Amino acid sequence: MTDATARGFDWASSENDANLRKRKRSQLWLQSLGIGAISIAFAMLFLLVGSLISTGYHAFTQTHLELEVTLDPDLIDADNPNSGDYRQILTDTMQVQFPDVADDRAELRKLTSILSNGAQFTIRDRVVANPDLIGETITVKVPVSDDYDQLNKGLIDPDTPEANRRLKDDEIAAFNQLNEAGVVTKPLNWALLTNADSRFPEQAGLKGAIIGSAYALLVCFLLSFPVGIGAAIYLEEFAPKNRISDLIEININNLAAVPSVVFGLLGLAVFIGWFGMPRSVPFVGGMTLALMTLPTIIIATRAAIKAVPPSIREAALGVGASKQQVVFGHVLPLAMPGILTGTIIGLAQALGETAPLLLIGMNAFITSAPETPFDSATALPTQIYIWADSPERGFVSRTSAAILVLLTFLITMNAIAIFLRHKFERKW
Repeated sequence: MTDATARGFDWASSENDANLRKRKRSQLWLQSLGIGAISIAFAMLFLLVGSLISTGYHAFTQTHLELEVTLDPDLIDADNPNSGDYRQILTDTMQVQFPDVADDRAELRKLTSILSNGAQFTIRDRVVANPDLIGETITVKVPVSDDYDQLNKGLIDPDTPEANRRLKDDEIAAFNQLNEAGVVTKPLNWALLTNADSRFPEQAGLKGAIIGSAYALLVCFLLSFPVGIGAAIYLEEFAPKNRISDLIEININNLAAVPSVVFGLLGLAVFIGWFGMPRSVPFVGGMTLALMTLPTIIIATRAAIKAVPPSIREAALGVGASKQQVVFGHVLPLAMPGILTGTIIGLAQALGETAPLLLIGMNAFITSAPETPFDSATALPTQIYIWADSPERGFVSRTSAAILVLLTFLITMNAIAIFLRHKFERKW
C-alpha cells in the first residue's frame, strides 16, 4: 500500500486535477519552445541557402557571343601562331556585325569592348591547337565582358537613368542589336569549374582553388590519420593510467576547442618561420590543417575504441592472444567505422577553415591551377574571401556560387560519414 493510499489520498479530487493540468501546461510549453527553436533554426537555414541561391545562380551561366571569325593569314604567323594579332581579328569580326560604323575606329574599339579580354586568347588557343585553321572562317563562342553579362542577366536595368548605370544607351543598343541578330547565348558556365582565378569576373573560376583544397586535404589526411590513430591506440590501450596520461588527455581535449587562427599562427611560426618553407603552397596548408584536425581524430578514435565491448578483449586474451593481437586483430577492425566517421568529419571541418590558410598566405592571386602540392595555390575558403573583397559586381554572384560549391563538398563528406556509420555500425 502506497503512502498516498495510506493517507486516503483522493486521486479524483480537484487538487489532483489542478496538478495534472499544471503539469500538462508545463509539458506543452516545453514542447512549444522546442518546436519554436527548431522552426527558427530551419528558417535561418532556409534564409541562408535561399540568399546564396538567389545571388549565386547567376554565376552558373555566362553570356557568350557566337561569332563567325575569319582567321586572316596576314594577321597570324603560321610559324608562330602565338604571336598573331587576334585583337585585330576580333575587331574585324565586330566590324562585320556593325557595318554602319566601319569607318569609325573609336566606335569599333568600343564595340570590341563588348567581348571579354580573354576572347582573343580563346581564338589563339584554337589556332595553336590546329594551325591548319589559318585562312579559314570558324565559329567560336566567346564570353562577353562583365558589364554586358550583367545586362543580359537583368542585373543592370536599362530603365535606370543613364548617369546612374555603367552602360550608356548606345552601348545597350549595340548589345540589343547583337541579341536581335541571334548571336547572344547564355549556356552553362563550365568555366566556373574549369578556369583558374582571374581579375575579370567573366573569366574567373574555381579550378585552382578546388585542386589546392584537394592537395591540402590529401596532405592533412596522410599526416593526421596515422598519427591520430596511433596516438589514440596508445593512450587508450597501452598508456599507464597516471597523472601524465591524464594531463595529455586534458590537453588533447583543450586543443580540440582552440580557435583555428591559433593553429594558423603556429604553422606560420614553425613551418614558414623556422623551417623556411614557401608561403601559399598546399603542402604547408595541409600540415597546418593536420595540426588542427589531430585532436578531433584522436578523440573520435578513442571514443570508437571505448565503444568496443570488453568481452571482445577478454575472449581474445582468454584464447591466448597477446595484447597487440587483441588491439590490431579484434578491437581496431571493430572500431574502424567510428574512426572513419570521425576522420571524415574532421577533414570536412578542415576543408571549410579559412583563418589558418590566410595566415600562411594561401590567399595570393594565382592565375593557374597547381600541378603539385608544392606549387602556389589558393583554397576554396580563401578564394571566397578574395572574391568577396573584390569591388567588381560580377564577383558578387561568383562569391555566392563558390560558397554553394564549398557547401556541396561539405555536405557530401558528411553524407559519406553518415553512410559509413550506418553501413558498418555494429549493434552490441
